[in-house]
Amino acid sequence: MTINVLFAAHIDRWETYRSPLKSAFSALDLNVHLSPEIAAAEVDYIVYAPNSPLQDFTPFKRAKAVLNLWAGVEAVVDNDTLNIPLARMVDPGMTRSMTEWVVGHVMRYHLGMDRHINNPDHTWEPHTPPLAAERSVCILGLGALGSSVAQTLKSLDFDVSGWSRRPKSISGLTLYHGANGLADALSNAEILILLMPDTPETENTLNAKTLAQLPDGAFIINPGRGPLIDDAALLTALDSGKIAHATLDVFRTEPLPQDHPFWTHPHVTVTPHVAAETRPITASQVIAENVRRGEAGEPFMHLVDRANGY
Repeated sequence: MTINVLFAAHIDRWETYRSPLKSAFSALDLNVHLSPEIAAAEVDYIVYAPNSPLQDFTPFKRAKAVLNLWAGVEAVVDNDTLNIPLARMVDPGMTRSMTEWVVGHVMRYHLGMDRHINNPDHTWEPHTPPLAAERSVCILGLGALGSSVAQTLKSLDFDVSGWSRRPKSISGLTLYHGANGLADALSNAEILILLMPDTPETENTLNAKTLAQLPDGAFIINPGRGPLIDDAALLTALDSGKIAHATLDVFRTEPLPQDHPFWTHPHVTVTPHVAAETRPITASQVIAENVRRGEAGEPFMHLVDRANGY
């Protein structure tokens, strides 16, 4: 039997994903007809990106699941026409790239690299950083990405803690959860990493009140979602010296407007949403496995909790 899989992402992604998806389906012995053009009544699965022209799922009466190409689902999770299972992308390749990017910026701050990279006055100022075990790092958000980052930093001997909305269990880490645990998590975070989803509950997690709970001179790394931070509150904290520096990879509006003060602030590093990208080969393997599961009547991986928004 042929399985009809609709590729419903921006058309310029078709050539990128066509071959990896076909290879992944073939590796699992799935007889798949993959195309960006399949009649809605004949579609069994939808490989989806939220910026796709497809926004009305009503005609897809036969479809068993929507398989998101992105880790973030905030742009589709509230779609009232979507009444079949939605799986977010948990891509091992993306997890590795996020971990590498975050660890790189943690090491930059930990070792004080900027003082040598940006030294126009040729100042000879020896500085010995603490050992990793003497540097506290906190991660807000302990999903697949946050957990990978936490474990890698712990393997480098950093003093790692983490916070999540609900209790988690990760060996060797100090963990906090819930509204009551956030202040404790922030209080010792010399380097703070944001890897939470974008939901109404997480918007402005870093605001004037919570920024004040960080140690003086803390560093912030945000490769998660732009709305996690109150931009104005962060700028105020940077201007006062409360926050030493922030590296920001995600923003409320992207591309970041040319007149946004983050571009010119001396204590902000702007990167253009490059911390982690879905990797076609590994992502295609995740999608193929979910199609195999759907055909075998097994539970889908990485299903989205629509009530929680992720």
